[in-house]
Amino acid sequence: MRKAIIDVGSNSVLLTVADHTSNGWQIVHETSAVTGLGTGTKRTGLIQSQGANETLAALRTAFTEAKNLSAESITAAGTMALRIATNAQDFLGQAKDQNTPVQILSGENEALLGFLAVAEDQFLDLSDRITIIDPGGHSTELLTAQKNGDNWKILLKKSFPVGALGLIETHFPTETPNFAERLAAVSTIDDIIGLEYLPHQVGTTVALGATGTNLISIREKLTHWQPELVHGTTLDFEEISRAVGWMCDMTEAERKSIPGLEPGREKTIHIGALILERFMQATHALECRVSVRGWRHALLDHPEILNSPQTVQA
Repeated sequence: MRKAIIDVGSNSVLLTVADHTSNGWQIVHETSAVTGLGTGTKRTGLIQSQGANETLAALRTAFTEAKNLSAESITAAGTMALRIATNAQDFLGQAKDQNTPVQILSGENEALLGFLAVAEDQFLDLSDRITIIDPGGHSTELLTAQKNGDNWKILLKKSFPVGALGLIETHFPTETPNFAERLAAVSTIDDIIGLEYLPHQVGTTVALGATGTNLISIREKLTHWQPELVHGTTLDFEEISRAVGWMCDMTEAERKSIPGLEPGREKTIHIGALILERFMQATHALECRVSVRGWRHALLDHPEILNSPQTVQA
């Protein structure tokens, strides 16, 4: 069986096409497009026309690619921007009209699928306790779980209403935020998190999403996407903190020219790094492993989670 899963995020559209084999799901094709669906949504409560149009175009491309690759099923699901926008149904209607239907994934189910993407990853060497941090455009998912035998017990599972696009609107009015703006953002993020783990309780921390993968690509100066060189590598807390500092000192044009940065991420990479830093501070994580997998990979094996009561059907 060949499946396609499309992650319609607040800032990007991600496509994964995979074959089911005796060794599990094998990825045959993946793409990423930065579309900014949630740009302006925090301030206005609405999906703006530019982000909607770019996302609809990316959806058409993703569905076409999946069909050309003979995917037997195509599933597209959206996250925080579509959860908070008052005109989300307008966008969902447009997506349905162009034969690229999208469902809305709840925050808790997004966190659960992110956890499963890590816990079921045969290529990651994990401890018996893991913590997942998944910074996004308008939300960040956090989950900690403890392994007991062959089973995992979830200790904390929560989606927090903080993301890079939202912070641009509220705390980063300029491309090069000054110290006072950065400090105010830190205070806001810490208040939203509102918790602090005991030292040594975090276990193995794994970062999902574009922030971690781009920080590794930048560090390694990758000229093209090489997931095999990114997956499972480690970022330490001080390295992430330093990246926040030097990238905040840059303009968008300067960040755009950073070797290894995915096109379109220059608007948000410094803020995503700050969010990752603050969640690591709250959980007392000294380092994090970076995964190129996300909730879409777990959805290949767990389609029932998309249809659970917490998921909104379009």
